[in-house]
Amino acid sequence: MNSATPWAPQSAPLIMGILNITPDSFSDGGRYLEREQACDHALRMVAEGADLIDIGGESTRPGSQPVPAAEQIQRVVPVIRALHEHLPERIRISIDTTSAKVALAALAAGAAWINDTSAGRDDPDMLHCAAEQAVPIVLMHRRGMPASMQQSPRYDDVVAEVGSFLADRIEAAISAGVAEDRILIDPGIGFGKTLEHNLALLAGLSELVRIGPPLLLGASRKRFLGALCREPDATRLMPATCATTTLGVMAGARIFRVHDVAGNRQAADVAWAVRQSAQVEVGHR
Repeated sequence: MNSATPWAPQSAPLIMGILNITPDSFSDGGRYLEREQACDHALRMVAEGADLIDIGGESTRPGSQPVPAAEQIQRVVPVIRALHEHLPERIRISIDTTSAKVALAALAAGAAWINDTSAGRDDPDMLHCAAEQAVPIVLMHRRGMPASMQQSPRYDDVVAEVGSFLADRIEAAISAGVAEDRILIDPGIGFGKTLEHNLALLAGLSELVRIGPPLLLGASRKRFLGALCREPDATRLMPATCATTTLGVMAGARIFRVHDVAGNRQAADVAWAVRQSAQVEVGHR
């Protein structure tokens, strides 16, 4: 897999498996703190169809507090090193962090992508880090900080405002030297949004796709899905997450960040086949 162009329009959607090496993530906190457990889970996700493994050492759930860079590095680097030795070459490791120091340590250990929930705003060195290391970076929309982002978030037009923000951050990344073909965007489902905002973003995904860079969707097990499905246990929201993956594929999203890889791999593959068939049918008319 070419790290710069694995999301070509003609290629199938990519599944990014979530590996939280944290004690407090919202649905799997504390499950993969030990290196062996973390590596086993990553390898299991690859066997289930993951194309990427997104590793984070800091929870960004609503109400979470920042984790010092040194502690994040201590959590993630041993796992990244171990996985880099055992994963198939085609599988990429992504580091989920807003800290350039953590990103650099992770890249040195074998990571190949940066996934920044602050879109390069929390650490002014992050965009330069991505540029200098010549790696893909995901720029995500987030309203406020994790500790307070769910305290009455307001938008006049959430799709338009998220789109404008992402366009601005794309320009900032390019100005910092990041190559255009290494920029991805993420509307930040659940990050400073109400249930209604999240639904509007899902309904407006095709508009956000038209911004240009490949769009990553991260709706897996999010609280708004639990509210819609009347299911308080986040680990039981795989079917709801698959619904968002299906919607995302049909809207043109390219990467799906999920906890439950097998189900979402199937959902993405079926939706992709339908989308491709529809495009072929239109071409024949």
